[in-house]
Amino acid sequence: MRRFRYLFLLLIFALAQPAIGQGSVRRYVVDDAKSQVDAKVAFLGVASKTARFPDMKGTLSLDINDYQQVNMTVDVDARTLTTGDSETKRLRGRQFFDVERYPTVRFVAQKLELKGDRGGTVTGLMTAKGVTRPVQLVIGFSQVPWEAGPNEPLSIVGTTTIDRRQFNMGAFPILIGNKVKITIHARLVPAI
Repeated sequence: MRRFRYLFLLLIFALAQPAIGQGSVRRYVVDDAKSQVDAKVAFLGVASKTARFPDMKGTLSLDINDYQQVNMTVDVDARTLTTGDSETKRLRGRQFFDVERYPTVRFVAQKLELKGDRGGTVTGLMTAKGVTRPVQLVIGFSQVPWEAGPNEPLSIVGTTTIDRRQFNMGAFPILIGNKVKITIHARLVPAI
């Protein structure tokens, strides 16, 4: 009888585990009005140009008990790309983002590795102009994610450097540098 009771309690405990973990997942959506992506590249070897992507959507799910379990997708509307000058049209064109055929740039996270309470790296895949490549974002959180309340917004800044040629955007190599520094500024609000 004692053995049966022990097995019964063990079974109840095992069945209760998923329910206990469910409350540890925090889900967020990107606050589009307060988020954007910047892409900065060397120009003429002495200056730089920055393209801004002001329209982005995305979701983030974090398990505060197992922070490596990250589920993040960010979609950037390349059609909204702007440089503030005449270069906007060229960058939206076929030699670069070709926004008519490829209107979205996407980042999908695969793994989060924390380095301290408020920062780390996110490894994932970026797709631009129909090409998907692995990238690693260095990220910083506005606050410690697992200390934030479930209804508190969270801001992140993520940076990475890519080689634009790997995404079929190698035009004008003498005028424009190949390395592009990408910075994501995202305000995340709890998903309802």
